[in-house]
Amino acid sequence: MASLLRSTANGLTVARAVVGLPLILAFEGGWYGLAWWLLLLAGLSDAADGWLARRAGGGSSWGARLDPLTDKVLIAAPLIWLASTGALPSWAIWLLMARELLISGWRSQALDGAPASSGGKIKTILQFVSLLLLLWPPGWSGSSLLVQVGWWLFWPSLLLAMTSAVAYLKPRSAGSLN
Repeated sequence: MASLLRSTANGLTVARAVVGLPLILAFEGGWYGLAWWLLLLAGLSDAADGWLARRAGGGSSWGARLDPLTDKVLIAAPLIWLASTGALPSWAIWLLMARELLISGWRSQALDGAPASSGGKIKTILQFVSLLLLLWPPGWSGSSLLVQVGWWLFWPSLLLAMTSAVAYLKPRSAGSLN
């Protein structure tokens, strides 16, 4: 049973990675409703694969390494789109992407894949919510208010990204000094 749960969790992770291209194509084609739904489904699959891995008594080593990378790809697509439209400043996206690359590199060196910290998990959830609101399609009810709320939520998610990066790197830095 645990093997089936791990395989399903890994399958969800791979499916989430594949959603990146249709997400970008939906933005490019002006299909904002489709893009929004793809992002929502991807976010839900992230929660589902984590839940399945925990139910299995822990995910696979492969899944532990692929899951955060998939999250980065999925978050990068809408962030870059939002920067290209001027909805978010490029410097903030650059800072966030630099953080993600740094942490991904650090995690790749950790034997256990460096599971996400609670701050990192909260950051990811806040980023997904912020992006879903920022990308609320123009024709949908309440769009201008929800987009504004998404913009305001982006900034705490950026702050959490920076503080969780420090938390990830601090123990390693302190240990390497000894």
